[in-house]
This record gives sequence, C-alpha cells and structure tokens, in this order.
Amino acid sequence: MILIDPQGLTLEDLLAIAQHDRPANFTAQARQRINEGHQLLLKLAAEGTPIYGVTTGLGAAVDTSVAPLQANIPLGRAVGVGRLANRQELRAITAARLAGLAQGRSGISPATAEALLALLNSGVEPEVPLLGSLGESDLAPLAHLSLALTVPLTGKDGLALVSANAASVGLGALLVAQVQQVLQAVLAALALSCEGYRANLSPFQPWASRLRPAPGQSEQSAALLHLLEGGDLAGSPRRLQDPLSFRCATVVQGATQQALQQLHELVELELRSGADNPALISEASRVVATANFDSTHLALAAEGVGLALSRVAACSAERIAKLLSPASSDLPRFLTTQPGHVGMAALQRTSSALVAEIGHLANPLPAVNVPVADRVEDYSGQALAVVDKTRRLTERVLWLASIELIVAAQAVDLRGDLRLGQGAQRIHDAVRSQVTHLDQDRSGSVDVLALSAFITDGSLKPFL
Repeated sequence: MILIDPQGLTLEDLLAIAQHDRPANFTAQARQRINEGHQLLLKLAAEGTPIYGVTTGLGAAVDTSVAPLQANIPLGRAVGVGRLANRQELRAITAARLAGLAQGRSGISPATAEALLALLNSGVEPEVPLLGSLGESDLAPLAHLSLALTVPLTGKDGLALVSANAASVGLGALLVAQVQQVLQAVLAALALSCEGYRANLSPFQPWASRLRPAPGQSEQSAALLHLLEGGDLAGSPRRLQDPLSFRCATVVQGATQQALQQLHELVELELRSGADNPALISEASRVVATANFDSTHLALAAEGVGLALSRVAACSAERIAKLLSPASSDLPRFLTTQPGHVGMAALQRTSSALVAEIGHLANPLPAVNVPVADRVEDYSGQALAVVDKTRRLTERVLWLASIELIVAAQAVDLRGDLRLGQGAQRIHDAVRSQVTHLDQDRSGSVDVLALSAFITDGSLKPFL
C-alpha cells in the first residue's frame, strides 16, 4: 500500500502504483487537509467571495457571474483525440492527481477525492485520449478520466479534477523511468562495443575526468570501467586514439544523465506541490489565484532530455558503423565470414533510419501557439506534447541500443579467444540468451525486438 500524504509522492512511489499495480490510500493528515480546503471553499462562497470557476465562469467567461455546473466542466472539456492511455499511463496520471489533491489546496469535496482514489484501486481503465492538452492544465485528458466517476460533482469538484498537469507529471514520471532503463542499455552497449572494437580506455580513466570534471562524466566512466574490469582490454588497445563516438561516449552520456536528473527533480517537485487555480489556503482562510498550472519548466526539461538522447544516438550509430567496417575494426566486413551473405549490413540501415527519426523528434515544439479562449489563453507550456514525443524518441533509442548490443556481441565473437571484463561477459551472455550468433542470414528485426523486449521488462539490469 502506497500512502499519499500532504508531502506528496516520490517518483518511486508513483512508479510502484503505475508499473506494479500497488494500491494507494490517503493518510489521515491528507484527508484532514482535503476536508479543510473544502470547508474553506464553502465558507468563502457563502460569504460572497468571488471564486474563479465557482462563482464565476471559466476562461474567457471569467467576467460573468454565472456559476458553472461542476459536472459540465469535465463533460465539456472531454475533447481529446489520438491514442488512448494504457494501463500504466492511466495509473500514473491518476496517482499524480491524487498527490496534488492531498495538498488540500483544490477545495475538492472529500467524497469526490475518495471516488478518484477508488477509481485507481478498482483497476478500471477509462478511455483517455492523450492529445488535446496545451500544458496549461491537462484539461482534456483529465476530463476524460473524470467522466468515469459516478459521484455528483458540487462546489469546485469539476474544476479541481481537471485543473492540473497530472497527465504531464504522471507520464513524465514514466518517461524518467524509461530513459533510465535505456541509458543502462546504452552503457551496456558501449561496454560490449569497446570489447569488440578493442578500444583504448585511456579517456575513461579517472585522471581524464579530474582534468575537466564535466557533469556526469566521472560517474559514467567509472561505471564503464567497472563493466570492463577483469578483462584484458586495458592492456591491449588497437589504436592510440579511437573515433570520437568511443572517446567521448561517457561525456555525452554524463550530460544526458544530468538532463535526466533535472527532469526527475521537477517531476518530484510537482508530485509534492499543489498547482490548483484558484488555490484554497486553509491556514490563511483565503483563496489565491495562481499560475502554477503552467508547465514550461517540465516542457523544457523534457526537451533537454530528448536533445541529449539524440547525441547519445548519434554516437551509438557511429560505433555500429565502425564495428561493421573492416577498415576501422579490422574485422570481417559486416561481421560475417560467409561470402555472399548480408551479415549485419542491413541493421545499419535501420540504425540510420532510427537516428533520422530521433533527430526529428529532438526538435523542440514551437513556443508560439494558436491562442484559445477568446485569446485569454495566449501562451501554452505544451509539456504533455513534449513528454509524449520524448517518449517516442526514447523508444527509438532503445531499438538503436539493441542493435548496437547485437552488433557488438557479434564483433566479440569474431575476435576469437578474448578475456572479457566480468561485466562485459555478463552483458554478452544476456545478449546471447535472446539472440544467437549470426552464422546464416536471418530476420534481424526479430532479434532487435526480442532484445528490446528483454531490456524493457528489466531482464538486462541484473547482468549489469
């Protein structure tokens, strides 16, 4: 059971709910805070205090004194299109919104907050299209989610359910986990490529990082050397200096880890914050208009992760090319000893296609958008769109890392009798548990998909 209190959730807690179907519950303190916020809402409304979305209209209609029907707020905003959220995504989104409600700032009624909690724990999977948010509250996806609730919506319930970036935050948490997993696969691929290429390990030694301690470089270099420890590579490099895709790899991957850390921290910031507009401050007995629904910081952090991953991908694709080239690797062309066979040549075409798509997805979303709500909403953070495109980009980096692992394992095999680093040997064993050595041409896509599924379900991690 994951307990949700006014301190919010950690990313690990949210992932336990989303990925491992752990049930959740509010703490007594969270229930008290929710009730206090709701009672303050009722008090202020009874006193005639103007409250956006409760005693006034919404958006451009804020200048009207017609109180909206709370049930109509999600109903009228359920305008999403595109792919439907899967089970993990639904649970992540719902958990993120529950974490926000536990702050007690939304004014939601306890009954409606409990209904959303019950929806999470029931395992019901509402149809929630993910295209339609501009990142100034994920109105459309949260509206679709809210339609699954059967309680009557009163007070500020309808607005409280949809006025948050819970879709961006929930899917952002899943993205952090996905990128972490892919970067583990990239590190494993780098280690095996170094073995297959017989790379020079000098750029990864501690002195290199001490001379210019770029963010994450020393950690990535240490992790790589740990995987290569116990082998004979350190004393037998083929070249004085290798191509930059090898030499600079831990610098590039360190920079990517730094970008990911920023996204991780911002997701956790959101998971322990109340971003409602308006916010009910029970300890001060006041209602405050906020702009805490803006998602620019999340969007920029996710963009940074995508840009960093595109550089990781460029290095990976080049290492693949170098391993396949006899002029660079001193190995048989396309890593096959069978005349007339394709070998691994065709996999390079796939890697090239992936790098092209990754480069396209790394381009940032424009900051300029078509204003909505009679031009009152004339800016948008676009976090959900950025998170989703970075998810697709990360998926392609996973396929690319799988190709590098397959190619590097083949190169290791063709080197003959090698004493691999202990970690590299485990990685090679893991690859060979899914993909056999290539003696005769076969469908490479089957190998790539099998290995990428192996990585996605977490089976590679114990080998690292």
